Amino acid sequence: MDENIIETFDLTKEYKLKTGGKIVALNKINMSIKKGEIFGLLGPNGAGKTTLVSILSTLLQPTSGTAQVFGLDVRKYPNKIKNKIGLMLGDEIVYNRMTGLDNLKFFARIYRIKDYKEKINQITTSLGINHKLKEYVSNYSRGQKLRIAISRVLLIEPEVLFLDEPLLGLDPKTTREIIKILFDLKKTILLTSHQMSIVEQLCHRIAFLNRGNIIKIDTNDNFINILMHFVRIGINIDDKEQKKELRNELKNLNYITNLKSTKTGFIISISDKKDYPSLLSCLGKYPVQKVQEIDPTLDDVFIELSK
Repeated sequence: MDENIIETFDLTKEYKLKTGGKIVALNKINMSIKKGEIFGLLGPNGAGKTTLVSILSTLLQPTSGTAQVFGLDVRKYPNKIKNKIGLMLGDEIVYNRMTGLDNLKFFARIYRIKDYKEKINQITTSLGINHKLKEYVSNYSRGQKLRIAISRVLLIEPEVLFLDEPLLGLDPKTTREIIKILFDLKKTILLTSHQMSIVEQLCHRIAFLNRGNIIKIDTNDNFINILMHFVRIGINIDDKEQKKELRNELKNLNYITNLKSTKTGFIISISDKKDYPSLLSCLGKYPVQKVQEIDPTLDDVFIELSK
């Protein structure tokens, strides 16, 4: 994975407001994606993820800066780029009032795909959706619609896939299945999500995007290390007097980086999981009903990265 397929240089997108101000959706974005890499854009809603994908797939023009896909400027060569990419915005690219097969045939004819019947059979069989093709898409589950959407994109044999929040709303089992499908494609993929677990399982590298700015670009391994060292724990304790004593003791433990009182007890942050034995020893002296590790939120990770 040495060749850069996607590159941006101070890529900026601004929207003017009727009141005279402006919104900066993307602020001087510099990044690159290599051939065969699965690259994740991670950020909350409104971070600029969809705007970035829209520019790279030539749906939007940047305000300033440049972006290149296959070495081609997105402003100058949109048609050449479109012929080499596949864009999927969730399941929005399938029609509910048509069968799965008619969806794929319709798309194949628009793009003048040769031997589309054989390709449809091969792709849908590999994605485990072949048996549903004669049914109306309106009867499909969310995961089945997503498989048809992926099938549609793969029909044009794209070199790069742009996937904007493709796994939103899926159950855990279907999510795992789709992640395996995407990984097994061995394609260059740019994936957006606000779900940390998705990019952690799928992506080689991850860019943390917030309010139009890239906070950090890192490898998946380093991302996991960040999460390993960022531990939040919920502690339930009912006894009011004991709760006060526990709070005072917790405040004096140097490995506790944050302590917040709740109705049922506390939420604390510890600097490293290696401090668990010491913490449990402390909690063992009090009538604690429950100790539970809490998954960090996206905001928690952004705060940690911004330090």
